[in-house]
Amino acid sequence: MTTKKNTPSWSDVKAQLADFDRAGLLGLIQDMYAASKDNKAFLHARFGLGDDVLKPYKITIDRWLWPDVLKNQGTSVAKAKKAIADYKKAAGQPDGLAELMVFYCERAAGFSNDIGLQDEGYFDALVRMFEQALKTISALPNTARSAYLERLDDVRRISHNFGYGVGDDMDALLTEHGVDD
Repeated sequence: MTTKKNTPSWSDVKAQLADFDRAGLLGLIQDMYAASKDNKAFLHARFGLGDDVLKPYKITIDRWLWPDVLKNQGTSVAKAKKAIADYKKAAGQPDGLAELMVFYCERAAGFSNDIGLQDEGYFDALVRMFEQALKTISALPNTARSAYLERLDDVRRISHNFGYGVGDDMDALLTEHGVDD
């Protein structure tokens, strides 16, 4: 009779890490850094390294919300949203989150408008992200809000072209969050 070993967990990894010295930990992190671009993006964002720590996250959002239809690329709301979640885990700076959420809305609305996309699930995700962006922006200092709100207002205007009540839902969200047209 064979017994299955439990799937390793963070507790198992943590126990192994307890035996590492500083040089060992640095070596492990260096290996993880070299292993994937996602790990690099995470560490750059966590430590605020580079000119634009949001760039890799924006590239991912752009790829999945505004695919190259001539190359038969598809959309993926889940993969675009994962980029925002990944940034939140890495650094989670409110202004960075606001930028990524507004960028998400801009790309989703722009692609929909550009190709005449008619996908209710895609639109529902856009409206949910629009609302999350409004909530995130409301937590920013007053001086940082207006530029984001102007960009979201452009998204709202474009979204009235889609049908499915997308623009109307955004109008209601702006009113609900105390932002006038």
